[in-house]
Amino acid sequence: MAQYEEFTIDRGSDVAVEIHCENKDGSKKDLTGYLVAAKLKKTYGSDSADTVAFTSIVSTPVADGIVTINLTNTQTDALKAGRYVYDVELSYLDSAGTTVIERILEGRAQVTPSVTR
Repeated sequence: MAQYEEFTIDRGSDVAVEIHCENKDGSKKDLTGYLVAAKLKKTYGSDSADTVAFTSIVSTPVADGIVTINLTNTQTDALKAGRYVYDVELSYLDSAGTTVIERILEGRAQVTPSVTR
């Protein structure tokens, strides 16, 4: 089950969120072979035109289980102020070649307006 977090995005600012992934026993999750996908939408039902994809980076060493998701100031400047939803998923190929997807983080983000633009 994914963790739930709320955070604030200042419109027009760069954003970086560091996520520490752990196994059920509390040990660091080795992210070797994993891909990361993260998106932000105005609502769960928003179409793809209203979706902003985070850039994601798996930190090295991958055995530390750290993922950073980012939005540039250009991306956040294009957002309207208000509440959004987001999620972050890990995916990998299992031994049978089937893609396995695990949602690791989800929640809401509040985009605050900017005075200085």
